[in-house]
Parts: sequence; C-alpha cells; structure tokens
Amino acid sequence: MTDQAFQVDLRGVVDLLSRHLYASPRVYLRELLQNAVDAITARGEGGGRVRVETGGGALRVHDDGVGLTADEVHTLLATIGRSSKRDELGFSRHDFLGQFGIGLLSAFLVADEIEVVTRSARGGEAVRWTGRSEGSYRVEPGERAEPGTTVTLRARPGAGELLSPPVVAELARTYGSLLPVELTVDGVRISEEPPWRASHPDPQARRWALEAYCESLYGFTPFDVVDVHVAEAGLAGVAFVLPQPVAPTARAAHRVYLKRMLLAEGVEGLLPEWAFFARCVVDAGELRPTASREALYEDELLDATRQALGESLRQWLVTLAETDQRRLQDFLELHHHGVRAMALHDDDMLRLVYRWLDFETSAGRMTLAEFRRRHPDGRFTVEVDEFRRLSAVAGAQGVGLVNAGYTYEAQIIERLPAIDPDLRLARLDAAELATAFGVLDPATELALRPFLAAARRAVERLDCEVVVRDFDPPSLPALFLTSRDAQFRDELTRAKEESGELWADVLGALGGTVGVERPQLVLNHRNPLTRRIIALGDGGPVEVAVQALYGQALLLGHHPLRPADTAVLNRSFLGLLEWAVHTPEGGR
Repeated sequence: MTDQAFQVDLRGVVDLLSRHLYASPRVYLRELLQNAVDAITARGEGGGRVRVETGGGALRVHDDGVGLTADEVHTLLATIGRSSKRDELGFSRHDFLGQFGIGLLSAFLVADEIEVVTRSARGGEAVRWTGRSEGSYRVEPGERAEPGTTVTLRARPGAGELLSPPVVAELARTYGSLLPVELTVDGVRISEEPPWRASHPDPQARRWALEAYCESLYGFTPFDVVDVHVAEAGLAGVAFVLPQPVAPTARAAHRVYLKRMLLAEGVEGLLPEWAFFARCVVDAGELRPTASREALYEDELLDATRQALGESLRQWLVTLAETDQRRLQDFLELHHHGVRAMALHDDDMLRLVYRWLDFETSAGRMTLAEFRRRHPDGRFTVEVDEFRRLSAVAGAQGVGLVNAGYTYEAQIIERLPAIDPDLRLARLDAAELATAFGVLDPATELALRPFLAAARRAVERLDCEVVVRDFDPPSLPALFLTSRDAQFRDELTRAKEESGELWADVLGALGGTVGVERPQLVLNHRNPLTRRIIALGDGGPVEVAVQALYGQALLLGHHPLRPADTAVLNRSFLGLLEWAVHTPEGGR
C-alpha cells in the first residue's frame, strides 16, 4: 500500500476563505498590496513604487520589487500551504507584511482568473503565470523589461463594482495610505506619512492637524491627543480621548496598522478595559495578526503592549493633575468611571481620585480630601438607599456621611489606607446614629414610661424596640434604625421562610451565630406630631398611631416590607381612619 497525496479543491478553499477567514471580499486589494510591498522589501534597494491601474473591468497592480523566476513561480504560486521553499527564498523574514500563496488566493474572491507577469531581479526571463478558480494554472514566457511583478484581475460576474475605479481608490486609501512605498491609483498618489510622524511648524499646528485627522476618522474633535510608544512592539501612534461620556461596557475599537498596512479599523483589546475613554490609531512592527489579518493575535507581547499603552494614559492623567487642574476636572466629569476603575489597582490614580473626584456626601458634593478635612471621623454607606434615608439625619447630628453606593466607590474608600494609613474611613452602622441623638432629661423619661410601654406593645410582634430621643431635623417624626447584624438576621429569616427544609436547617445553623441586637424605632421628641401622639393618654389610639409611625419610617427609609409590616400598615391606617370619623352613639 502506498501513501497518497491530498487533492486540493481550489473552489472549496476559496469558499472557505470567503465564508470563514475574511470578513469581506474587499480585502483582496489589501492582499495584493501586501505582496507588492513584500516584493519591494525583498529586493532591498530602498524606496520602491506600487502602481494600481483600473479600467475596462480589469485591475492591474504593478510593483518594482524582487520578482520571481520560473522555478519560484511554481513554488510560490502553485503550491498551497508549502512554506519551506518560500522560506529559503527569503519570504519568511519578520519584516514582511505577509506571505505569497494564501494572500494571492484571496483574489479569487473577486475574479475567476489571476494573471501574474513577473521578472526576477536575480536574473532570468519574464514569466507569465495564469491561475483559474477551477483549479488549473499555466506557466509560460511573459513580456516584462524590468524586474518586478504585475498582477491582473478581471472581475467575475457580480464583482464588477469591487474593481471599479472609485472603489479601488477607496480601498487603496483605506489599506495602503501609510505604506512606506510610493502608492498611486490611476496616477493619483495615495501614500502619505503617518499623521503622528508628519512635520509641523510648532506643537499647536501639530495638535490641530491631529485633531483634524481624528475628526476625519471618527467624526469627533478629541478632548485631548496622547502620543503613545511601545518600543518592544515597534509601536507608535496616538490615542484620542473621547469628548463625551461613554459607557464602560461600550465597544472600544481601534485603528491598527502592522508595518504601515492597515490591519483593521475595529480592533478590540488593544487597551486595558478601564481605558474605554480613548480610541487609538497606531502602527506596530512586531505584533502578530490572526490568520485573517483582521485582528491581533493574543500573546504575551500583546498583553505587555496593552499594559504599556495603559501606562501612557495613566501618566497623561497624572501630568494633567500637575499642570492643568481645570482641564483635569473637565475630564473627570466626562470619564469618572474609567478613572475610578484605574484607582482600584493603581496608587497614583487613587491619589488623583482622592484629591480631585467629587463624591456625594451629607454636606453636598465634594472630594474625599475635602470631606476628610471637614469630618475626620466620617462614615460611608455602601447602598444609595441607605445614604438617602440617613444623610439628612447624620448631617444634622454632625456625622459626615459619604455615599459610596455607586460603581467602584466603596472599594476606592476601602483602598485609601494604601496611600496613607490615616485616611481610613469606617462604614456606617445605622445603629450608631442613635448614640449621637440627644437623651431626654430624667423627668421626661419618667413621664414617658406609660407611653413607651404601650408603644412597645404595639410593635412587639415586629421584633422592634421603641425609644424616644431628641434629634434633628425636627420635621422627621420617627426613624427606623437597624444594625448590619440585625439586617443580616432579617435576611436569613426571610431566606429560611422561602427555602426548602434542608436549606432552612443550614440557614438556621448560620443564624445561630448572629447577635440578638434588635432594630429600633426612634421617635423624635422634637417633632410636634410625635409629641401629640405621646400626649394621647389612655383614651387615645396610641397603638395604631405608633404602628403608623413605624410604617412611615419603613417607607421613608426604603426598607423592605415583610408581610407582617404590610399588615400593620393596613391595620394602622384603618384604625386611625375609624378613630377620626368615630362619633359617640346617638351623635350626628
């Protein structure tokens, strides 16, 4: 039994390229330009020229590169997937954009026939190679006086537009405008210097030119332009800072060139996730493309590049904080989410957030630095609702409170000791506020004993204590305070009621380790309504009035309502309504 060679179905290969490798047949021109530039590079004489000509439904790409001999034509153009001989000829060097073979096959996406006329700079006669999409090719003598190569395509049915002069000019400008060779399309020069390398009379003129470039690419004038360089990746370019807020989850797509040939306009993963406020245009010499040459290959070099680009943006922010604080504030208003994300793992960013980023506090919006100056013993909450229900009361007692209920804020506050051990802020336990309230004088306390006994009976089934204190603001009749331990115990109770028998036993065992501190309904003796309820005496509806205050305190504090709480709310409302409309028997 003898080994047999695989038979390659060229139509199947082309179909595979069009359906699964390349996102669009438009890449055919990129591949042809890539081969032309590589041939010029292989010749090694510097300069070089690529001419693209259109007309009559045909496309011709001329280069003055190294060219091929007849043997090399057979090796490079007629064998799919064989690389050893290609490497011997010098086309495996890392400074080439791509390789012959698969790249040339992409021309079959738009043409049924490819004609290559080439003459080698190493000597020999010109050769004509004609390949057909059905799988055959022919090699014969060609006509060409100078070394180089001409590739000719004639549009297949339905692909005429892709070879039309306007589309070819657009594709050449898109993919090849920054190539390091002279590129013309129908006599019009396309190639130019990368905008970040172009010379300008002064820094301001350069800034205006780059802003105009950003406007033409992305449709916005950037907030700022940041030069980026990563020597290890041979990368240079610019990052444009977005001038409007953008969601942290927004797709951040960047324009990436490899050896000055456009890889793609929508490359993701070039920057760290926290740097969603920037869009980059870069050229890299050492990063690796995927097989389709439409994305970057994820490897250690790309990861190191990503971190280095993030460091460039971080350093830009630090410099802004030192040199232009007004502009820094403008940036923070736009992109505070990204800066917060950076502060979670970067001490310099944490210092910047501490000094410059506003937080919501019980005394208004201010930086954490200003808050610490005013409230050395301040507290913070990790829930927005908790801050809203307690900020006015805490502020009235002189207890500074920071709302850390938004993304990253609690983690930032907890990280503050990393930059200064004295910057520690403690999380508020709501039960602590009761210790800041004024205590009634002994005579008043004694007089209130009968009322407190009735009030405690009114809520005894609700697992709640009732106390009377003197606190601001006077407009608040009652406040429901619960410690974190009590909240945890309440959540366990609800979970046990809703779970199966097995989980109820597990949760019950866990709940046994929690303290027995109970929530408090704190009645405000400064409030006129509360004092009238206290003065009702035995003949008044003390029970339903206290239950009504309990329900109002739960609602104002956005506390979750248990079935028992809802029942008490309904009962107190009906009881007060009945008492309000009650008339003595026989009355009118």
